[in-house]
Amino acid sequence: MDTRILTPELSVSPQIFPQDVAALRTAGFRALICNRPDGEGNDQPLFSEIEKAARAAGMDAVYMPVESGKVTDEQARQFGEALARLPRPVLAYCRTGMRSATMWALSQTGKSSLTDILESAQRAGYDMSAVTRRIANAGSTALDISAATHDVVVVGGGAAGIAVTASMLSRNPGLDVVIIDPADVHYYQPGWTLVGRGIFQAPDTARTMGSLIPRGAQWIKSAVAAFDPQSNSVILDGCRVVRYKQLVVCPGLKLDWGGIEGLAETLGSNGVTSNYRYDLAPYTWKRVQSLRGGRALFTQPPMPIKCAGAPQKAMYLSADHWRRQGVLRNIDIGFYNSGAALFGVAEYVPALMEYVKAYGIDLNFGHTLTSIDGPGKTATFVRTGPDGSKETVRESFDMIHVVPPQKAPDFIRVSPLADAAGWVDIDPATMRHKQYENIHALGDAGNTGNAKTAAAARAQAPVVAHNVLAALGLAKGQAQYNGYGSCPLTVERGKIVLAEFLYGGKVAPSFPTWLIDGTRPSRLAWLLKERILPFVYWKGMFKGHEWMVHPKLVDVADPHKIREDASA
Repeated sequence: MDTRILTPELSVSPQIFPQDVAALRTAGFRALICNRPDGEGNDQPLFSEIEKAARAAGMDAVYMPVESGKVTDEQARQFGEALARLPRPVLAYCRTGMRSATMWALSQTGKSSLTDILESAQRAGYDMSAVTRRIANAGSTALDISAATHDVVVVGGGAAGIAVTASMLSRNPGLDVVIIDPADVHYYQPGWTLVGRGIFQAPDTARTMGSLIPRGAQWIKSAVAAFDPQSNSVILDGCRVVRYKQLVVCPGLKLDWGGIEGLAETLGSNGVTSNYRYDLAPYTWKRVQSLRGGRALFTQPPMPIKCAGAPQKAMYLSADHWRRQGVLRNIDIGFYNSGAALFGVAEYVPALMEYVKAYGIDLNFGHTLTSIDGPGKTATFVRTGPDGSKETVRESFDMIHVVPPQKAPDFIRVSPLADAAGWVDIDPATMRHKQYENIHALGDAGNTGNAKTAAAARAQAPVVAHNVLAALGLAKGQAQYNGYGSCPLTVERGKIVLAEFLYGGKVAPSFPTWLIDGTRPSRLAWLLKERILPFVYWKGMFKGHEWMVHPKLVDVADPHKIREDASA
């Protein structure tokens, strides 16, 4: 029997038969709900047969027939009432389980969040996208006839969202574009590495969102609850509907602090810190300054993560401070990486290894942090061997810098836009959705194989800007993204290994090697990181200036013909 769990109290399944009932009782079910009308198919038993078997097994059975695709608000309400009064756990069934799952989903509005409802259904193998708007609207059909339609709706006001909006408006100042984001503050996250070393101050990395919205764009200060691509609509918290001609999705990713047992309870205390959070980066610097001896651990979770070099940047800068203070010999540094290599692009590894040796860092690959006991100063890892075997490893610490596991935002993962892993499913070159032609994505939420960095978003923004305008008939040709990403690896204060690469890990330096050799530590690269890149971020990409990232356009009629984007 194909029983699928929606909640601990309710499972759903395709059609069951009288001979299945005893086994269902043995499995722990105490009640049945039939959502399939008698006589719907020639191969189904009557409900009375199921009811007789249920009584014999000491189970309750309720008949609540629903026509396929026609679940009413009243039926959903009755389903919820039945769940409340029946002994649990309950099994509901119909022809495939879909009607039962739909009735449950609609009955849960106001009791659970939209994301939780959609995720539970998706986990059981049921796609609720057809009734997403009803769930968001408390089970009723949304009355959104007057919902505004915009030329372009941008979901997300982070680096990618503001940059792509600025690029679109620099090309077409009269464009009707709206950014949807609930945040009050925008953060320059690449600066947090330097906050954790006392070089930047945390407030210097923050700006109010209102001050950054590009001139000509509208801002809807709200969170997105769901997508309805069939009707070109975005559903906001509170059931407001915003329609679009073109949709750009760039909400960033989710830091899963709860993915490591005990982490949330001890962050910011007991020597447990992370530069991946604005309020914790100063604590990193505090702990680095106070540590004069003991064990310092630095972790990296499974990929993909935001800025894959950031976990070791914190480690190198900390070690550099301890060396300058003359206490490095008293500190045992360990790097615990879920992956199998120090860095994903081999050309940069030799320079990094020189620092690993100089700082006396103990490298541990295949180690995934699973839990932390803050008061006990103990970290637990699962070590995966080359043969796939697993063992639990516990390490003590005096300080630990933790990078949490990361995934797509919940409302993305449960949406029709997501691939099997939960990321927005887009073409890696055009950044257009593989199924919905009027949807593009960029930044951390996409499933392209590039590094998730601000540099990647800066390169993607003009590509998406041009392609969106082309889709609206306001530009010609097709722009393509080559996978460019950059990771300035801060190996010591004043020196950086500037890693730049394309799809497939192909090295792609922006500067001649006589100026900056990215495979070697460079003082000029440090100047770039400390002084120039913040200016480029705030005054360049956020103002529609595409310095060094003008996209090359492909003539769709003649793909071999490439030209510069003259509109940039």
